[in-house]
Amino acid sequence: MDQLINRINELSRKSKAEGLSEQEIAERDRLRQQYLTIFKRNFRQELDRIEVVDQAPTKH
Repeated sequence: MDQLINRINELSRKSKAEGLSEQEIAERDRLRQQYLTIFKRNFRQELDRIEVVDQAPTKH
């Protein structure tokens, strides 16, 4: 995940400084989508581990 973020940041800095080629734009878009997919999966796993307990200790 760190390598993915580093590459996205590298492309972002390059985009601001000098612009990106068509291949780099496609790579950036692909990496961003990959990052979002991983983030959503990890977030869903965190949510699945949460247990809500009401006042009459009943799990939901």
